[in-house]
Amino acid sequence: MSDQNPAAGHVDIAVDRVAKIYAQAVVEAADAAGCRREVLAELGSLARDVLPKVPQAAAVFASPKVPAEEKAAVIDKVAKGRLRPTSVNALHVLARHGRLGMLGAVVAAAERLADERDGRKQATFTTAVPLDDAERARVVAEIERAVKSPLTPTFAVDPALIGGLVVRIGDTIYDQSVATSLTRLGGRLHQRNIQAIQNGEYSWRT
Repeated sequence: MSDQNPAAGHVDIAVDRVAKIYAQAVVEAADAAGCRREVLAELGSLARDVLPKVPQAAAVFASPKVPAEEKAAVIDKVAKGRLRPTSVNALHVLARHGRLGMLGAVVAAAERLADERDGRKQATFTTAVPLDDAERARVVAEIERAVKSPLTPTFAVDPALIGGLVVRIGDTIYDQSVATSLTRLGGRLHQRNIQAIQNGEYSWRT
């Protein structure tokens, strides 16, 4: 389960289309090597955890002015002894085709494709206030029963969402009326908002 900012939901259609092409290659290569989960975890960690902390490397990856050979050298420096050969090969392919700056989009597309192949659906749970682990598990289980499908959940916080929570699965949006327990959870979140406002404790952090 992960967290995201709801404002990050904008999708560039052209980038998404290209990302899907490379994502399919990554997933198929990882499947052939029997290490899909590990490869997606490594590439995801690089895109979301490592590069944001190493802006120089991120800038090299994203710049169209940096030669592919220089990007390859950075890949080897960053990945040597840390990533599986399939992960390193994927990075080199992206670099060779000038797509290394799209790593985050490729990883996201690969994760969606992997979920589809495993019969899972990606779902975004947006709430007005953060949920604790027990609440997250409960709401995910309830929605899985409602849609009769396992889910890969992402959680977002939107303080403007006073009514409780909204669940998006693909192009379908659900609110807490989907099931009784969601209605109760939505009511608790709404009451928590009221109390936080009354006590001056409302948090705008996501």
